[in-house]
Amino acid sequence: MSKEKMTGVVTPILTPFNDDLSFAPDLYVSHATWLLEQGIHYISPFGTTGEALSLSVKERIAALDTLIEGGIDPGVLMPGTGLCNLEDTVTLCRHAVDFGCAAVLTLPPFFYKNASDDGLYAYFVRLIEVINRAELRICMYHIPPLAGIGFSPALAGRLAKDFPDNIVAYKDSSGDFENTKKVIAAAPDIAVFPGSETFLRQGMENKGAGCISATCNVNPAGIRNVFDVITGAKEGNLDQANNEMVAFRKNVEGYAPIPAMKGMLARKRGDARWRNVRPPLLPASEENTLELIKILGEMLKPL
Repeated sequence: MSKEKMTGVVTPILTPFNDDLSFAPDLYVSHATWLLEQGIHYISPFGTTGEALSLSVKERIAALDTLIEGGIDPGVLMPGTGLCNLEDTVTLCRHAVDFGCAAVLTLPPFFYKNASDDGLYAYFVRLIEVINRAELRICMYHIPPLAGIGFSPALAGRLAKDFPDNIVAYKDSSGDFENTKKVIAAAPDIAVFPGSETFLRQGMENKGAGCISATCNVNPAGIRNVFDVITGAKEGNLDQANNEMVAFRKNVEGYAPIPAMKGMLARKRGDARWRNVRPPLLPASEENTLELIKILGEMLKPL
């Protein structure tokens, strides 16, 4: 497997459910296919946006199998694998490695909120040693607003230095761009992705790798367009494209983003199953969906 640094626009893909809240494989494969057609570089199943912690280990394994059997190249997949117990994390990581996935997006064990950097380091040393596969590539998932714990810049740098073949990326969903810059400085050889396109431009101007953003599910082409203009892959008015992309994001953030995006997909694709979420989340109302679609206006491209 190539050890080149990851870069690009990554979608933490929404997980669709049937009306009985069972997994809906047909919607999953069709959405993943559409995202790639829109120019997304990588798809990350089982992130926060994918309601990962409402899915069992068995469901995650089956869902990843569904994508690959549905024709999605495992080389563009970065499934979420981080759970509180090492055994389940190992199981999910091994499954992804066996299929040749690009990487795994791994939360720290998040129950013990006072865990030290040394304790988290020991967990990841154990994870890497137990799996014992050169192909294991880990993207550290830093989301303290929800997990209550995360990867400090010092810990990220220590892991990247000690395991350069296995620790390859960092997703920063802290919402604090100063933290992003500190991680880039502490671990310059890994790919650092802000967890929102709000920081896509700033990130890439500071040696970041792109972004991993929930809103890629409903604005993939707009986000990819900004990435391409930044990298010089295409010409365009960067200020205008970036401002529109950020405005799109802020409007979606004004609602509950996961139900809101699912509501838009249900409305635009004519399949009410897209509206389904697993408790404790609640579906978006039709009223809120129509309101958001109206607010987005021409910024919302065909879904």
